[in-house]
Amino acid sequence: MVAENMMARLAEMTLGHGDQNRAAHTDISNPDRDGGRYRDDGGAKMKALVWMGKTDVRVIETSKPKIVDDHDVILKVTGSTVCGSDVHLMHGVVVQVEKGDILGREFCGVVESVGPSITKLAVSDRVVNSFCISCGECSYCKDKLPTACEKTNASTLHTKLYGGRMGVIFGYSHLTGGYAGGQAEYVRIPLAENNLLKIPDNVPDEKALYLLPTSYYSVIYTGVNEGDTVAIWGLGPIGFMACFWAKKKDATRVIGIDSNWRTEYAKSKIPGLETINYATLESGQTVPTKIHEMVPGGVDVSIDASGGEYAKGWAHKLEMAIGAEQDTSEMINECLYATKKFGRVGIIGDYVGFTNHFNVGALMELGIYLIGCGQAPVQRYWEELLEMVEKGEIDPTIMLTHRFKIDDIAKAYKLQEKRVEGLVKCFVETRFSAPRAEKTPELTSL
Repeated sequence: MVAENMMARLAEMTLGHGDQNRAAHTDISNPDRDGGRYRDDGGAKMKALVWMGKTDVRVIETSKPKIVDDHDVILKVTGSTVCGSDVHLMHGVVVQVEKGDILGREFCGVVESVGPSITKLAVSDRVVNSFCISCGECSYCKDKLPTACEKTNASTLHTKLYGGRMGVIFGYSHLTGGYAGGQAEYVRIPLAENNLLKIPDNVPDEKALYLLPTSYYSVIYTGVNEGDTVAIWGLGPIGFMACFWAKKKDATRVIGIDSNWRTEYAKSKIPGLETINYATLESGQTVPTKIHEMVPGGVDVSIDASGGEYAKGWAHKLEMAIGAEQDTSEMINECLYATKKFGRVGIIGDYVGFTNHFNVGALMELGIYLIGCGQAPVQRYWEELLEMVEKGEIDPTIMLTHRFKIDDIAKAYKLQEKRVEGLVKCFVETRFSAPRAEKTPELTSL
């Protein structure tokens, strides 16, 4: 993965960086980059979690960011979290992550200062971010599909990899814009009026931070309907909440799949959920054969929320180790085999590049509709989801199991990586955080 990252950097240098006509300054992944051009003029410092190399993330002292563009906001971070996508970054699986990049795609906070073009946000507003950054001007952003934004990403390698340049993500490598993330005490928000949502006073940070657009979107976009049978691979936060949403959409049966304690945890939180722990399957039995035993003919809908990093069989492990493929196709193949003819398979787990041994024949012959969900278009759903939280129709804290200080966030990455028993989703507090909300986890020191 280190070699792939170096090759990606060389490729970007060769292709040239496409930062002309961008809607915001890109590739400011740490205020101290480029000789400190983007750091606070008063010399203020902050704590931040940075990538230092494969499997090496650290909390360091770095400079507080400053307003760069007129539409910027500087946010005091009051809460962030660690997700499975962050672990992919730690492993160097996502190319173009660079030493010193500040990570963190999900966060909330309080507006500290605003650029001169900001009229809809004010100092002291409580807000939650969209992990994807919308320009608000291109046709995709106007249609509330900001993950396809055409004016915020300067990576030419992105275009070469995928045939078209997609949108950008906070704290998620220079492939996706090189914007500093929110696992820090302060963060610069470009195009802030498009990318921050005000939090009502009656919604605590512990709920506002987890508006669940990715899991909700995976169920909506894959087309889960009333009466469907649904199988979901991976019971991390996204898969866990996708199970919740599938039940809320009145699927008749929902089956969650994982290889550890998460199956029992999910069943304890989501009434009526069925699960498969594939680590306990009998010899010769597979996840698809077990699903066909439970649902003869296969399920209507399968959703892969696990991603392509974690190979099961020796062939994929070897090929990934030597760089012969970037992602394993095993989970997608399992989804195909477990789905009924002319059913639907959605992919919401992270995949980065090329894969081997994908059974395209099964896809074609079974007539299965394979749906690449893409990164969730947060702005399309966040107001709807916030309203549900306000009304008490959903409580995202059902997946919240831990609270940590930002000083311990690097250790939290390691716990998330190891899938330590009992850890589903954490809330990471800073010196600016409000007191813990009722009925949420107590602070744990690591």
